[in-house]
Amino acid sequence: MLKIAPSILAADFDRLGEEVEDIRRCGADLVHFDVMDGLFVPNISIGVPVLKSLRRETVMPIDVHLMIDRPVRFAKTFCASGADHVTVHVEADTVEANLEAIKQIHEMGKTAGISLKPGTPATAAEPFLKLCDMILVMTVEPGFGGQSFMEDMLPKITALRQRLDEINPACDIEVDGGINPETAMLARRAGANVLVTGSYVFSSPDRAAAIASLRGL
Repeated sequence: MLKIAPSILAADFDRLGEEVEDIRRCGADLVHFDVMDGLFVPNISIGVPVLKSLRRETVMPIDVHLMIDRPVRFAKTFCASGADHVTVHVEADTVEANLEAIKQIHEMGKTAGISLKPGTPATAAEPFLKLCDMILVMTVEPGFGGQSFMEDMLPKITALRQRLDEINPACDIEVDGGINPETAMLARRAGANVLVTGSYVFSSPDRAAAIASLRGL
């Protein structure tokens, strides 16, 4: 099932609750919530207080993407603060620590994922594939919005989909970065079924049509 996950980094934070309700009415499936610490990526974004506030404002599933150093330190906190799904980065810690983070997320009753930067090969996800509910393939360098989709990530998506079909077929593949109708089609064909998008939806004068276009409608 194809899911559309608009990233609230592109929303109007003066009226965040209204913005999220609007994308829900317009057909979005998830809310993508990017957390950046200024260490793992060269930018700082939002964190637990905003997540708690957003949780009170929406019934939509909240998809938290931790772009932070040593995410195991905060996995439980984000789960307890309202996340429905938490993704950590392969590159952010050791395999053992990230496996512990995934374990903790599951123990909190949430779904868990692992993410790969563009320069990280698909094989780096292998220790996590049987345990994850979602694999996030970054199709831009994490840290800033407005970048162009990297088409050379498509073989990585396909390789992961083929491997997951062998060992964990229920696992989703999410893509994040540069998503518009054209790149969404490429990502879907490669094997992705969760599409993160920011300004393409939030800046659109017709958000329902924008979301539908990402589905190929």
